[in-house]
Amino acid sequence: MAKILIVEDEVKIARFVELELKYEGYTVDIANDGRSGLEKALKSDIDLVLLDVMLPGLSGIEVCRRIRMESQVPIIMLTAKDDVTDKVAGLDMGADDYMTKPFAIEELLARIRVALSRHSKSSAEAKQDVLTHGELKLNLTSHSANYGEEDLTLTKKEYELLEYLMRNKNIALTREQLLNNVWDYEYFGDTNVVDVYIRYLRQKIDDKYGVHLISTVRGVGYIIRDEK
Repeated sequence: MAKILIVEDEVKIARFVELELKYEGYTVDIANDGRSGLEKALKSDIDLVLLDVMLPGLSGIEVCRRIRMESQVPIIMLTAKDDVTDKVAGLDMGADDYMTKPFAIEELLARIRVALSRHSKSSAEAKQDVLTHGELKLNLTSHSANYGEEDLTLTKKEYELLEYLMRNKNIALTREQLLNNVWDYEYFGDTNVVDVYIRYLRQKIDDKYGVHLISTVRGVGYIIRDEK
């Protein structure tokens, strides 16, 4: 099982979370201040960090920033402050998720599982230079796209949306998921922007090449399915 680092200065909370994680089979380490938390987080055996925002020594936001300079270990921010500014700051520094205290331990455990699964999948795919789907190819190194022998001219957001859909083939993704992961919390509007960009991709790929790449899942969102 994964090894999880808890960086939390409230001893009772740290101990409670530690016991719950150990009960689930995780290995746990604890740091009670920002500096020791940063040092432990950069060790190669840490698989996920639960990071409090309000810490002595270094703030959780600063710890997150420094971790991201050297590591892509999943980070879930924890804080008693239900403040959008803190949330955005943590996400901007590279946090994967964010929870406000008090939280239900079941929800925290679920978010840990999602973060670990996503990181494992991303790590495996990061080793690939190219994502493919039939004649469609995305070169992750050059950030370019091709259909057959032809280059596709995609904007940055079109490419990122297509990449996210291809990385999550056979998963029905909601508009909210696509908005949060592709627009990276930069866009604070309704989800119609997703529909607009899906239409752009369909015009450039489906309509041009006579294929059916992106399917609409009624009441849910969109999906790219493996070809049969």
